[in-house]
Amino acid sequence: MEPQKIDIKLLETTIKKELADARETSDFEAILKKYLEKETGVLSKILRGLKDLSEEERKTIGPKANELNSLIRSEVFKASQSKSEDNSSDWEDITEPSQELEVGHLHPIALVLKDVSRIFGGMGFEIALGSEIENDWYNFDALNIPKDHPARDMWDTFWLKEFRTEAKDKLLLRTHTSPVQIHYMQNQKPPLRVIVPGRVFRHEMTDASHEFDFFQIEGLMVDQNVSVANFSAILNEFFNQFFGKEVKMKLRPSFFPFTEPSFEVDISCINCDGQGCPACKQTGWMELMGAGMVHPNVFKSAGIDSKKYQGFAFGIGLDRLAMLKYKINDIRLFKGCDLRFLKQF
Repeated sequence: MEPQKIDIKLLETTIKKELADARETSDFEAILKKYLEKETGVLSKILRGLKDLSEEERKTIGPKANELNSLIRSEVFKASQSKSEDNSSDWEDITEPSQELEVGHLHPIALVLKDVSRIFGGMGFEIALGSEIENDWYNFDALNIPKDHPARDMWDTFWLKEFRTEAKDKLLLRTHTSPVQIHYMQNQKPPLRVIVPGRVFRHEMTDASHEFDFFQIEGLMVDQNVSVANFSAILNEFFNQFFGKEVKMKLRPSFFPFTEPSFEVDISCINCDGQGCPACKQTGWMELMGAGMVHPNVFKSAGIDSKKYQGFAFGIGLDRLAMLKYKINDIRLFKGCDLRFLKQF
């Protein structure tokens, strides 16, 4: 269609009538395609052909064609906006109060660690951290567990076969947080009060009460004239604050290579207050941690004079504390991705 043969006034009348008669979205889309399609649209052809017209024809046809172009686009846009406003799913009442944004939740292990750190911090204990990869000297030998010691069988160890340190010591995933005690004593002078939270790894089957990686917190106090009485008083105060009520505690003789004497620490059942229930197997007591007075050989490895200084150490699972405090019966829930579980805390 040659531009100079178009009756631009007739075209204007036709376009305005078609726009006035259009009702549905499809009607406006058809008009848009008919007149403004890049290759075949009537107005598109006219605008492309303006360069072939005389100056007088360009002055007459050009402005009117551009005006009709704008008219069509404007009417199609208005029609689409009107359609959106009629669609209730796209309409928003800006005066309506907004929904509350859901905030995140701290993991129960994080909550317990925060609480434990607060309580021990109030008693003068600092926090020390260490690497999850250790060599066997720090993880075993320095803690009075030499290579031929049968106590090594107490820890099911993940060994890293491909890596060795410069000293040719084998590397492993630490089986407890106790190696950090050696590092700390080597770099600090007594008196010392420190807790060591962290992740540990043991090669064992998982069930409701066991995991192959879990969180532990280690405690250490070193000074002159430190005794079991100091240990008992500090731990008893910790349990009372942590569980929010008076808790009885007793020590049972045990064995750990890095402490002498060694004990298992029991507390009165927090579920039945020592009366006897399924949680404590009707005994009224719950086993909670291992502890003892630091062995002289451990002091020797750390470069501390055991004739001048004494100390106690203890270790407890943060997972175990969380399970007791929040009455969780399966340790595997801590590593799940169920938001219904996490939203409780």
